[in-house]
Amino acid sequence: MKLQRKNRLRALSLGAVAVSSALALTACGSDDTGADPGTGDGASAQAGNIKCDDAQGQLLADGSSAQKNAMDAWIKQFSVACKVQINYKAGGSGAGVTAFTQGQVAFAGSDSALKPEEVTASKKQCEGGQGINLPMVGGPIAVGYKLSGVDNLVLNADTLAKIFDSQITTWNDPAIAKLNPDAKLPSTKIQAFHRSDESGTTDNFTKYLKEAAPDVWGKYEGGKAWEAKGGQSAPQSSGLAAQVKQTEGAIGYMELSYAKEGMNTVDLDTGAGTPVEATVDNASKAIAAAKQVGTGSDLALELDYATKAEGAYPIVLVTYEIVCDKGNKADTLPATKALLRYMASEDGQKILAENDYAPMPQEIIAKVRTTVEGLS
Repeated sequence: MKLQRKNRLRALSLGAVAVSSALALTACGSDDTGADPGTGDGASAQAGNIKCDDAQGQLLADGSSAQKNAMDAWIKQFSVACKVQINYKAGGSGAGVTAFTQGQVAFAGSDSALKPEEVTASKKQCEGGQGINLPMVGGPIAVGYKLSGVDNLVLNADTLAKIFDSQITTWNDPAIAKLNPDAKLPSTKIQAFHRSDESGTTDNFTKYLKEAAPDVWGKYEGGKAWEAKGGQSAPQSSGLAAQVKQTEGAIGYMELSYAKEGMNTVDLDTGAGTPVEATVDNASKAIAAAKQVGTGSDLALELDYATKAEGAYPIVLVTYEIVCDKGNKADTLPATKALLRYMASEDGQKILAENDYAPMPQEIIAKVRTTVEGLS
């Protein structure tokens, strides 16, 4: 089955992630890890490398559910080393940014960089400073599906856009059949699932549709909130993945680590020589075309969702940790800096590859490390 093949290929690709990620961005500057990162000699050694400084007490954060599996792994390690209680709610990027600008959390995770109005709002909570974007996690947004008898499926941007815009409603539609001449496509009704909450994953997915299929998706403005009519919805990446796994004929978009067991993933016809699979390595190739657009200590990136580069999987996201550059609360600043320092460290970034995420390229993560040390 393709699902098994993909799991094997994904495992094989992880060894190349560190190299490919280190080379990326030269233009600009899980559910199951196979082992519990919180136990064993390796975990103890890693915990011993974590610099806690004056970190203590409790830390509350909210935001991107796409990075939750990475956060869970990081928190296990950090809590062992620093004895800090961390609660990452993973309520979605929109909820996280709102909680941050209202001063309810020490930092937030967002799959979209702060908008100008959100930066302005953050100044009320960041005394003498403002919210900044620290790119910490990369990876592909997989398009997962559940369709009996169809283990290999190729779609392109136009077809995906029409599926999620309720213009293509059955799996044996001629447009899908043309892309999959050898598949036995049933007349099953397509059940397209999107996020019900404001989501950076939705923002990145629809940016891809808007850039790669402008004739179909160009009528929508895009953003964290789903705009197209029809389809079904579910909250957070975990909720959407659960619905796809249990619904025959379903299709949905989610961060790769949620698209493991119980569904297959779509290969994308990007216009390159061969369709591109959703893997960490292929996502890293697409992220390589990103440009830094943030200024000063803000490290926001601009992604190329319409890339046709060979082997580059274009539906990618970068999760930012949103934090005050200045004016962080004195009681949470030491723990916030210590946790972000660990997340950006070599050990912290290594955990990403073990959980189907893409580590940040060296040029970018070096800037993140410098910025974290300067937080005040």
